[in-house]
Order: sequence, then structure tokens, then C-alpha cells
Amino acid sequence: MTGFNTEILHKNKIYHVQTQDKGPPYNYIETIIYRSGRVLTTRRTPYNALLTQGDREALIARLVQEQHEQICQQVKQGRFEHL
Repeated sequence: MTGFNTEILHKNKIYHVQTQDKGPPYNYIETIIYRSGRVLTTRRTPYNALLTQGDREALIARLVQEQHEQICQQVKQGRFEHL
């Protein structure tokens, strides 16, 4: 499994963002956002369409990184303060 973990301080609260490739048999990328040990939300992105691609491992690794970076940016923008 490929993944990333990042802690983000936003308005004196620490958010933990964890993104990983769940791999077979699930075939999706999962990002979980935590605050104070509590799950705020989860985002899952399926990638079944990529399974027939020749360089799927590199594509999936790039998607994992992109999803993680996007969610981290959203945390910094305050998109999850209301949760």
C-alpha cells in the first residue's frame, strides 16, 4: 500500500490527513481526516478503470499523492471546520 500522513495546524486545531491506496480487492484511494482523534470525514476514489492501464502502479501512486495534496489544501482553507 502506498500512502501519506500529514498533520496540519489550522486555527489552533491539529488535523491529521491520512491517504492510502487500499489496493486489491478494494481498488480505491482512501483519505481520512481526523481531528482530536475523531474521524471527521472519509473520501474514497475508485480506480477500477486504471486496472487495464500499462503503467497503473505509477498512475495510482500519482493519484494518491494528488488526492492527499488536494485534501490537505482544503483543510488549510478551512473546508472541514464545520465538522
